[in-house]
Parts: sequence; structure tokens; C-alpha cells
Amino acid sequence: MTGQAERPELLQTGPMMPMIEAQLANRFVVHRLDAADAEQVLAEAGPRIKAVATGVGSTGGGARRVTGALLEKLPAVEIVANFGVGYDAVDTTAAAGRGVVVTNTPGVLDDDVADLAVALTLATIRQLPQAERYLRAGKWPQGAYPLTATLRDRTIGIVGMGRIGKAIARRLVGFGRPVVYHSRRAAPDVPYRYYADLLEMARETDVLIVIVPGGAETRHMINEEVMAALGPQGMLINVARGSVVDEPALIRALTAGTLGAAGLDVFENEPHVPEALIALDNVVLLPHVASATHLTRRAMGQLVVDNLLAWFDGRPPLTPVPETPVPARPA
Repeated sequence: MTGQAERPELLQTGPMMPMIEAQLANRFVVHRLDAADAEQVLAEAGPRIKAVATGVGSTGGGARRVTGALLEKLPAVEIVANFGVGYDAVDTTAAAGRGVVVTNTPGVLDDDVADLAVALTLATIRQLPQAERYLRAGKWPQGAYPLTATLRDRTIGIVGMGRIGKAIARRLVGFGRPVVYHSRRAAPDVPYRYYADLLEMARETDVLIVIVPGGAETRHMINEEVMAALGPQGMLINVARGSVVDEPALIRALTAGTLGAAGLDVFENEPHVPEALIALDNVVLLPHVASATHLTRRAMGQLVVDNLLAWFDGRPPLTPVPETPVPARPA
């Protein structure tokens, strides 16, 4: 291990997995944005900080945003390493303008997120949590649980056909159901029908699974009109970002019955979930656990560290995001 004076200085925005924190402490002088004296730390150490590590912590808490204002306090920063595929908590426009590279953790979580998306779809359409609550409440001796809808007569639309969207589609094909998709452009390497128009696809599908990035471009793309197009028998599954769905409109649609059901792993104001959603019985709600397995989270954490180590060892980062071109590392 190098001496503290030789180690680059790094800002950690909040709690991260212990295996990340241990490696960061070994290679960097770490400052904490969530410390009580954070403003004093920024004023004193900000001009020397060369890296930022950010993202969802091991407890699932929200990340501190890496804003343009924060980057202005870090004039020497070169790289922001984000824990998670989604990086909407990082202002990539500001980062790119300052020549700062941003990395994320794609690929290593695709399978677990796809597995969860299919599981949430089945749990929602077959009302598995509701059926378990029925049994636990001692109601079975009084009569069988009511019949539910089925996947057997459903066409499934996927919103987003990136790595995870393709992994979800591959799994659903095994159920023998038609799969179609909507994205910004047609994917050249998939056999599923492409819809350029999201509303058209919503009208012609029964289940809509959302797996697109968060951010301004996709904010509330699943709006009241899309939900109405899905209809009273339709079902919405969101494993993307809470911001992608208009949450008040979703509550209205589920309450009025203009949308049949929803399965949600993400919410607009995590970890706070509206009481109106919790009170509904036609939803399945999960606390953002799509990638929350030991194996996947360890792989994500290691990728955060490996991106930082590659950069400071003079190598290109492993998974830079497209919005921030990778400049040559300063000597």
C-alpha cells in the first residue's frame, strides 16, 4: 500500500458496501460527503479531490446527487464512479463540460434484474403476495382464493431493449408468449416486433414491462394516456426508475380501474412510497431489490472500484457512460 501522501483524494457521497469502502480506503484518501462537517471538508479538501464514488449504499438508501454545483467545488476531479446501471443522480452534462468521465456498472446485474422482472410479472398477474396473505390470515378454510388472470392469453410489451430488456425478452419467450418492444430505435439483433410509437404498442399489449434509463428524457413517459391504452385488464411492471412512471396518474388509474394491476420495484421518491399505493390490493410492491443479491452487488461494487483503479493506473475506465467522452488522464 502506498503512503497517504501519495494516494489520490476521493469524495464518497454516502454509505457504500463494506467491500467497496475497504478498497477505497486502501487506495485513496477518502472524504465523506455525508459527514457532519461535509461543507468544511469540501472547502478544505475540494481543490485536491480527484475522484468521486457515488451510488446506492449497501442498505439501499438513496444516493447523494453529483450536481454541477458539487462539481464546481471539485475543480481537480477527473472521474465519477457510479454504483448502478442508472446514473441519473449524476449531472453528466456538467461532468462532460468539465472533462470529467463518469462510469456506471452495466452487464453484471442484467440476469438478476431480468429474473426479478419476470418474477414480479408472474407475482402480479397471479396475485401471489395477495394469495399468501389470504392463507396467512386463516381464510383458506372459509373458501378457495379467487381465480386470477393468467399470462397464457397475454401479449407482453417491453419498453426498452437494451441489455436487460433483451434478457427479459429471452426469458419470456420461454413462456410461449408473444413479445414486442418499444425503444428509441429498432434493435437490429432481436426477432421481436418493434413499435416506434409507445401508445400504439400499449393499445396492442396486455402487459407492459418498463426497463429504460431514468432522467429528463424518460420522465413520466408512462403517463395517464399510456395507462388508459393498456386498459382495465392491462398490467404495468416497472423495474426501471420511479421517475419513468407518472405516479399520481398511476394511483388514479389503479384506483379507478382504468388500469388493472401494477408491479413496482421502483418509486418516484424512494424509499418513501405513497400510502395510496400501499393501500391498494391490485399492486405488488418491492423495495427496489431487482439487483439485490449478494453475487450481483459484489460484482457491481468491484466494478466501481475497478473503474477507479484503472483510471488512476493510467488505463481507460472499463465502463464509461456515453455522455462523457473519455479524455486522456492528466500526467
